[in-house]
Amino acid sequence: MAIHKILRRSLSAEKRSTEVPKGHLAVYVGESEKKRFVIPLSYLNHCSFQELLCQAEEEFGFRHSMGGLTIPCSEESFIGLTSHLRRA
Repeated sequence: MAIHKILRRSLSAEKRSTEVPKGHLAVYVGESEKKRFVIPLSYLNHCSFQELLCQAEEEFGFRHSMGGLTIPCSEESFIGLTSHLRRA
């Protein structure tokens, strides 16, 4: 899938370092098992992504157990949204 090239998902513990490319942000997504995605900062300007951030604030406040921004939605929904944002 092309979206996986864009998101660069890190699955191994070695890749879960604090290193994130300039202009990107690491987020954790999933309902039960959280997966780490690295997304472009430009996604933060889109209304649909800002809605997810509001949901994250309502659910988690500013305490995120994963140590990073946690997005409260399914992985499939997140990939669908980021696919749409990539084309916008």
